[in-house]
Amino acid sequence: MMRWLIALIFLALPAHADEQVVLGLSQDRVAITADFDGSEILVFGAVKREAPIPDGPPLEVIVAVAGPSEPVTVRRKEKRFGIWVNTDSVLVDSAPSFYAVATSAPFNEIISDTEDLRYRISIKRAIRSVGAAMHIREAQDFARAVVRIREDEGLYSIRENTVAVDEQTLFRTSIKMPADLTEGNYLTRIFLMREGQVVSQLETNIDVRKVGLERILYTMSRQQPVWYGLMSLVIAIAAGWGASTAFRLLREN
Repeated sequence: MMRWLIALIFLALPAHADEQVVLGLSQDRVAITADFDGSEILVFGAVKREAPIPDGPPLEVIVAVAGPSEPVTVRRKEKRFGIWVNTDSVLVDSAPSFYAVATSAPFNEIISDTEDLRYRISIKRAIRSVGAAMHIREAQDFARAVVRIREDEGLYSIRENTVAVDEQTLFRTSIKMPADLTEGNYLTRIFLMREGQVVSQLETNIDVRKVGLERILYTMSRQQPVWYGLMSLVIAIAAGWGASTAFRLLREN
């Protein structure tokens, strides 16, 4: 009896249950140097199967890259007595410093709301805001403001139809990362989609770190702020004196 039950459960599994992601990255480490002006990460991979490609709608792919998350305080400004002043403020509990989503088809056509809520893939789902004070009206506007501002800055984006899928087996896309990246691990998630459902997913990390002089100055500013401040003061005085001397020489000549 138990053997028949196991057989029935196996037969009831969807045909695509054995599809798995095999991932590759053009680089898994981004070095931030003094002349760093951004980077482009090539994400590519394949689909491993134990059975033929299932019939029905084609396989779709979603790639999401998220930078380190941190709380963000958002303030609302209102005009009172002719001047703009801060009124309400809300602490958005967690918002990624960078978030990019690339898809092989229009986002809303390849994933259901339930799956988006479960895996928190869309930009609005990636931001977590637990709640606000009772007296604050339209509290969700604060989370939407974070999205709007970071979209304008190029830190948040959704790039539909930018993942190329060949023969429902090979896929590739590129994620452009701006110059003003936050240090840390950038979580990269790949989702295989069929009929709005996630059939497989894989996660990896891209390490983003300052190197060289940038790393030394950053570490000093955090670990030895007094010496960092004195050094900055000395450099500012020296630069001012040097500029003054240069202008005086130019006038004399």
